[in-house]
Amino acid sequence: MKKCTTKTAILFYFLMLTSSITFANVRPNSLFSDHMVLQKGVAIPVWGTADDGEQVSVSFNGQKVSTIAINGKWMVKLAPMPYVIKGSAMVIEGKNKLTINDVLVGEVWLCSGQSNMEEKLGPTEKLLPIANWEKERDEANYPLIRSYYVPKKYSKEKIDDANSVWKVCAPETVTDFSAVGYFFAKDLYKKLNVPIGIIFSAYGGTPAEDWTSATALDTNSKLVNDIQKLEIEIEKTDLYNKARGRALRFRVKSGLFNGMIAPLLPVAIKGVAWYQGEANNNLAKEYQIVLTNMIQNWRADFNQGDFPFLIVQIAPYKDMKPELRESQLLVSQQVQNTALIVTTDCGDANDIHPVHKQPVGERLALAARKLAYKEKVEYSGPVYRSYKIKDNRIILSFDHVSKGFLRNADPIKGFTIAGEDKKFLPATAIIKGNKIIIFNDAIKQVVAARYGWENVPDVNLYNAEGLPASPFRTDMD
Repeated sequence: MKKCTTKTAILFYFLMLTSSITFANVRPNSLFSDHMVLQKGVAIPVWGTADDGEQVSVSFNGQKVSTIAINGKWMVKLAPMPYVIKGSAMVIEGKNKLTINDVLVGEVWLCSGQSNMEEKLGPTEKLLPIANWEKERDEANYPLIRSYYVPKKYSKEKIDDANSVWKVCAPETVTDFSAVGYFFAKDLYKKLNVPIGIIFSAYGGTPAEDWTSATALDTNSKLVNDIQKLEIEIEKTDLYNKARGRALRFRVKSGLFNGMIAPLLPVAIKGVAWYQGEANNNLAKEYQIVLTNMIQNWRADFNQGDFPFLIVQIAPYKDMKPELRESQLLVSQQVQNTALIVTTDCGDANDIHPVHKQPVGERLALAARKLAYKEKVEYSGPVYRSYKIKDNRIILSFDHVSKGFLRNADPIKGFTIAGEDKKFLPATAIIKGNKIIIFNDAIKQVVAARYGWENVPDVNLYNAEGLPASPFRTDMD
């Protein structure tokens, strides 16, 4: 009898053990973890995994919302909230209970792109150090700025979770922050004085197509030829990797959307800061279509309307075509709620990774303050609008020069002018009010003008606010 009782007890213990293994704990997406920042003023999706049919509740800042897990997944939405600048706890309950500590409500931005967004504030192997990085590190005591790093990953299938963590900005952590992302967040914080969350998702050497979903690529008729070229290139890369016995890690169609954007959907964000384009240089003109398509794709998939999309224009470098900067300019002019951050004074002719990232972050913050927060600030340098020809001169009109141009003792550089032979010669440029008159006395029948139309433009045109003008041409194909 005693022996039977012992066997029964062992069997009961075994059944209890297997039962506990069968039922998985409720688990939120890793975006919802200690030190996170939630977006202020909008409905906030919170999601994760649990047993099918399990009831899950989320409590935060006086709210409690519940749902039932379906097919092992759950999602609730918290009602819009004001800023929360003192860390609070979020409690998630199912069969188990989780407490997420030090949660803030502020402004959340996605910082994405390729290597110039990826480059960290601290030293990076094979790259020149960011200008004044040690001073920037030592002064980086901003506990209300937090960063969530998305690991670099190409994937053939959409990934549900990046499995990362939030880090609080401090001298000990900031060296792992994106340099551009940090300077953007720091300047925005100084102006708004509210929590700032940066979701950092960038991968060097990658084209915009890889950041776009397969559906968005396949359904855009304007990209048919481009996508065919992409698929051929991917196939060649795949065969090469297989021949070398290595796992495929590069150029999976939509691989970065699947691996580095899909895990974030549909997190509530304020907008996107985008620094990319170098890898699209060979198809510079087509980039206008590619980037426009990607912006539309992200806005649709995040399902938060036409959020601000801030585009950093490619800096001067010996191999970067002016047509690429033109494509970025055209996107900013033709796609709603976008801004162009011009970097003609932040480049390095011999290094595709310029070290002066501070102005890029500051100008991103300016654009965010205007587009996202409706401040009355000038956020753009002069942007070419139109021209007219009078005698042998071209008179150029610009937007974003309400206070005029910045005047100094140096002559204006970077303008060229052409006659009917389409041969462009250096031009003299004269400021007259809010317009610029350019000419070359050797050209009698003027037909076109250009500014900064070089891989490495030598230019110095700014508006009164000290923001540089974008390169342009009046003779677009």
